[in-house]
Amino acid sequence: MAPEPRPAVDEAEEVRADERLDPERLRPFLASALPDASGPVTVLQFRKGHSNLTYLVRVGEREAVLRRAPFGTKVKHAHDMRREFQLLSALQGVYARAPRPIAFCDDEGVLGATFYLMERVRGIVLRGDGSSSGLHLSPALLRATSTALVDNLAELHSVPLAGPIAALGRPEGYVTRQVKGWTERWAAARTDDVHDVEEAAAWLAASLPRESGGALIHNDYKYDNVVLDPGDPARVVAVLDWEMATLGDPLMDLGIALGYWIDPDDPEDMRVRPPGPTFLPGNLSRREVVERYAERAGRRVPEPLFYYVFALFRAAVIYQQIYKRWVEG
Repeated sequence: MAPEPRPAVDEAEEVRADERLDPERLRPFLASALPDASGPVTVLQFRKGHSNLTYLVRVGEREAVLRRAPFGTKVKHAHDMRREFQLLSALQGVYARAPRPIAFCDDEGVLGATFYLMERVRGIVLRGDGSSSGLHLSPALLRATSTALVDNLAELHSVPLAGPIAALGRPEGYVTRQVKGWTERWAAARTDDVHDVEEAAAWLAASLPRESGGALIHNDYKYDNVVLDPGDPARVVAVLDWEMATLGDPLMDLGIALGYWIDPDDPEDMRVRPPGPTFLPGNLSRREVVERYAERAGRRVPEPLFYYVFALFRAAVIYQQIYKRWVEG
């Protein structure tokens, strides 16, 4: 009888050559941030992310996670380490699945950019088709896990908008601003005429729904941005990558999650580099995601198609921005 597969805790790897950090330059900061740690300083990298750079720092046996902006980035507001650190600080005691921040460094002379340390949350991250997780992704497990993802999103949207969290953004008019802003980004990044994208932008502008209220929203919520409990993979223990979090319409956040959610009967080309195994048997369907969210959040979702189309439109603009950089060398 074959042994049961063992869950694979998400691990760091060797640092990419062009993203290396000097451990010795970190040592004075680490001595202050982790005064109870001693021993050699080593740095590895969580290489699967595509936004801010994330490293595993060890001082002897003590581990912490370091986050900094990508090298050479010019988009400062999208990689604001201070804002991300302050958000995680504000969520302590309010939302249990936010990793605990440890210390912030505003001295760019240390690593060439501001950065911060946070606790390491050990667990499973389901990426792609989930095959690297070491889990037997049975329909029963995926049903439970996908349901937990939706329930956690509803819980996140119930975080009280008070104190520092209240200063994160301006929820009024959020939907209109998002449609207008991403349409402008599309125009700025356009290299060719793509009728489908133009049509989607026009449809979104003409189909704006009534706003559903304000909430803390993650803005990039998907399988590979949550950490699951190795002992109970149907339990979310942490949410990662908070750099796009803000205050806005929670149904837009649901829509972003739907944009990453691939159903098994979707066209094959939608499964290219999936952000999670949502297309495997057992997962909630997109329709069931909406129904479960409405039940758990106590919110009506009268026009789910609008939020889903917006998510796909936003993704298309991001891909086009990357393509334009390639076209321009």
